Amino acid sequence: MFLNRFKDSPKNKYVLIMTIIGLVTVLLVYLLIFMPIEAAVPTYGILDYEFAWTPDRVQNILLAWGVEGILRQTFAIYWDFLFIVGYVSLSLGLILLILRRSEGKVQTIGLYFTLTPFLTGIFDIIENINLLMMFDTWIMSPTISAVNSFLASLSALIKFCFLFAAIAYFLVALFIIVLNKIKKRD
Repeated sequence: MFLNRFKDSPKNKYVLIMTIIGLVTVLLVYLLIFMPIEAAVPTYGILDYEFAWTPDRVQNILLAWGVEGILRQTFAIYWDFLFIVGYVSLSLGLILLILRRSEGKVQTIGLYFTLTPFLTGIFDIIENINLLMMFDTWIMSPTISAVNSFLASLSALIKFCFLFAAIAYFLVALFIIVLNKIKKRD
C-alpha cells in the first residue's frame, strides 16, 4: 500500500509531514485571508497589481482601491510571506515524493526541479517587497517608482514561470510513473 512506504522510511515521513503542513498552510491562508480580501476589494485584484508594470497602471489601481483597499491588500501581502513558506513546502514535498518514485531521466530532471520551489519563493519575496514599497511611496506622496512597478511585475512573471514549470514537472512525472505501473502489471 502507498502509505506503507512512508512507514519504512523516516525521510519519506518527514517529506510527507512537510507536504501536509504546506498544504494546510496554503489552504488556511487562502481561505481565511486572501479570499475575504479579494471579495472586499471588487475592482482590481492582487494579480492586476502584481502585473501592473507601469506607474500609471499602479496609480489607477491604487486610486480604485482607495485607502481601505490599500490597507486590506497590505495586510494580504504580509500574510503572503507565510503563504510562500506554505507553497514552497508543499511544492518541494510533492516534487520530492514524485522524485523518489521515479527513475532514469525523469528522476535526473527532477533533481533540477527541486530548486524551483525555492526560486519561486525568492521571486515572490522580491515581488512583495516592491509591492509594499509602492504602497509606502503612494501614501507618502502619490507617485510610484517605475523601478518598483517593473521589478514587482517582472518578479511576478518569473515566479509564475517557475511555479508552472514545477507543476508541469510534477504532473508529467506522475503520469509517467502511473503509466509505468500499468505497463508492469500487463
